[in-house]
Amino acid sequence: MDAIDAEASVLALVDYQARLMPVIHDAEAALACALRLAQAAQALGVPVVGTEQNRRGLGPNAESIRAACALTLPKTHFDACADGLVAALDAAAPGRGQIVVAGCEAHVCLLQTALGLLRAGRRVWVVADASASRRPSDHAAAMARLAQAGATIVTHEMVLFEWLHDCRHARFRDVLKLVKDAV
Repeated sequence: MDAIDAEASVLALVDYQARLMPVIHDAEAALACALRLAQAAQALGVPVVGTEQNRRGLGPNAESIRAACALTLPKTHFDACADGLVAALDAAAPGRGQIVVAGCEAHVCLLQTALGLLRAGRRVWVVADASASRRPSDHAAAMARLAQAGATIVTHEMVLFEWLHDCRHARFRDVLKLVKDAV
C-alpha cells in the first residue's frame, strides 16, 4: 500500500452540516478530528475541499469546517462525484491523486462519495474517527464496505504523521501541538 503523501493529497470533508450534526452519534468527536485534519492540512499545504448536501434542507457545514475549506461544493447527489467533486478536486489541486476523505453520514454520503472517487481512479483513505453516522452500526458497516471496495481505513493521527513523514519536518511541532491539544 502507498503511504499518504502530503504533496500528493487533497482532504475532502463531506457534509458536516449544522442541522445534521445534532443527530449524529459522537458528532463532537468526529467534528473535532475533522477540524484537526483540516488545520494540519492547511499547515502542510494540503488543499481542503468540502461538500454540502442539500444546503437548503440541512444548512451549511459547521462554521469551523466551512472556514477551513478552500471551496465548498454544493450537491444533491449522495455521491459528490455526481455533482462535480472530481473536477473540483482537479481544479483545486492539479495532479494530486491521493484523496483523504471524512464525513457524515458515513454510510450514505461519505460511502457513496468514496466509492465514486475509487471509480474515478483515485487512491482513497477514509478517516474513520473523523466520520460518523446516526448509528454506530451504520458507521461500522460503511468502514467494512469501503475497505472491501479498496479504500484504506485510517485514523486522523495516522494521516497527520504520514503527512509529516519525519519528526524533522519544518511543521512537525505545529502538527504535534494539534495532537497534544486533543488529548
